[in-house]
Amino acid sequence: MVSLDKAILASYDKEGKHFEIYVDPTPTYQYLEGSKKDLRNILVVEEVYEDTKKGDRAKAADIQKAFGTTDIYEILKIFLEKGEVQLTTEQRRKKVEDKRKQIINMICREAIDVRTGAPIPVQRIENAMEELRFHVDPYVDTKTQMDELLKKLRPLIPIKFEKVKLAVKVPPEYAHRAYGTIKSYGIQKEQWLRDGYLIVVVEMPAGMQGEFLDKLNKLTSGQVETKKMD
Repeated sequence: MVSLDKAILASYDKEGKHFEIYVDPTPTYQYLEGSKKDLRNILVVEEVYEDTKKGDRAKAADIQKAFGTTDIYEILKIFLEKGEVQLTTEQRRKKVEDKRKQIINMICREAIDVRTGAPIPVQRIENAMEELRFHVDPYVDTKTQMDELLKKLRPLIPIKFEKVKLAVKVPPEYAHRAYGTIKSYGIQKEQWLRDGYLIVVVEMPAGMQGEFLDKLNKLTSGQVETKKMD
């Protein structure tokens, strides 16, 4: 457990009242990211405050009214799930970078360049974000920020979101090995022929087509047959 001077604050507002608690930054961040499942070793002080700077503790009646309980671990859970958690500089940097990668990957996997019909390279999105001076907010969800970025990107890059449907024929010697990979992209129809060939129809975001074909060619030593469907 960290000392109080290395703790960070979690805050929560309810019923017109402001509440704060001291938490350990490392296990708190692990819990928020999902790698830590329990609430042990997160609280630094088992107290709820109105103002930590002044050392003013919250009244028991106010705590009960706002949280519906006085159990400190139930209260902690509410703080972490519904309140705001202060991040250390390093945690904030990592959270911003992780969210930035998620936004870029979503665009690259699901969108295409209207002019070429090809997926948009990661570097091109990164360069455009630099040009636009687009700042990622660690507290705003990925989809919301992606939509905001797309509005600014479209004057620079002609982006289009569309799906592609492919018919795939896999030779018998590779069919079972390739099936799991194909299924992960979304099978609409499948047929196992008597001679062992696997025929499927898959539909996916157009930006994922190149990745899908690369994987299939590696799994089948280039013997897979594919055809784009209207």
